[in-house]
Amino acid sequence: MTHYETVVKKARKKDLDGILALQAENQMDRGGSLSASLPRARLKMMLADMPIIVARHGDRVTGFLMATSREMNADLPIVKAMFDAYQGTPDAYVYGPICVGAQERGKGLAQRMFDKLRALEPGREGVLFIRSDNAASIRAHEKMNMEKVADFQFNDFQYAVFSYFG
Repeated sequence: MTHYETVVKKARKKDLDGILALQAENQMDRGGSLSASLPRARLKMMLADMPIIVARHGDRVTGFLMATSREMNADLPIVKAMFDAYQGTPDAYVYGPICVGAQERGKGLAQRMFDKLRALEPGREGVLFIRSDNAASIRAHEKMNMEKVADFQFNDFQYAVFSYFG
């Protein structure tokens, strides 16, 4: 049997199928914590905009961390609401979503993907939102030394805004 180590790297177009599959597996209606499903066309645009980080175990994508410019997300009402609650620096980017497959959770993979993103975007501010009732995600991001900077309400849910600098 071949043993594969989980590799964390910048995503390429060939990773899109794996990202889409992992995203589908982790939607809220399937017991996951992802509240949005991004279509392939948008993922391709995001890939051209900023780094998307993937974790691969063999030929399987087991995690992803997306990052996009403020401009790329200008059409998303929830992102607008986040930046209305907390402006951030002029070149701040949107961190997330992040997803780690069930079989990889608890192994430090989120931190590894975050470290890779920060290395690729040094000195820049990342801004993200987390639903306030997602205690596991809030704890995980606090452990990564992200700081809560604001709150906002959107579609009857309360969200926390976090920020960090690369």
